[in-house]
Amino acid sequence: MKLPRREFLHLAWGTSALPILSRISMADTYPSRPVRLIVGFPSGYATDIVARLVAQSLSERLEQRVFVENHPGAATNIAVGEVVNTAPDGYTLLAMTVTNAVNATLYKHLHFDIVHDIAPIAATS
Repeated sequence: MKLPRREFLHLAWGTSALPILSRISMADTYPSRPVRLIVGFPSGYATDIVARLVAQSLSERLEQRVFVENHPGAATNIAVGEVVNTAPDGYTLLAMTVTNAVNATLYKHLHFDIVHDIAPIAATS
């Protein structure tokens, strides 16, 4: 296969520019700011206690502050709505329980779809 001169020069320029471009486009390390962990139950409930233990462990592991916010009410639908309405940047997490699955089948007119709007990242047991 014979490579024309113009294509060869394009390939040579591309391979020489690749190390320079990779340095320019380096992303920030995650997390670069505090992470929110939203719980749909009041303080002191089992889900809140587990979320606080997870937040403490994540804070130590990520070396960034992870704080718990309680948004109780409407059978955790307020908390889920808060998470769905924030930017999907990985800085807002939701502590889910079986209540969220029940709400998806019980309530017909929710402002979110729990299956499509929330992405699971970890499980606690």
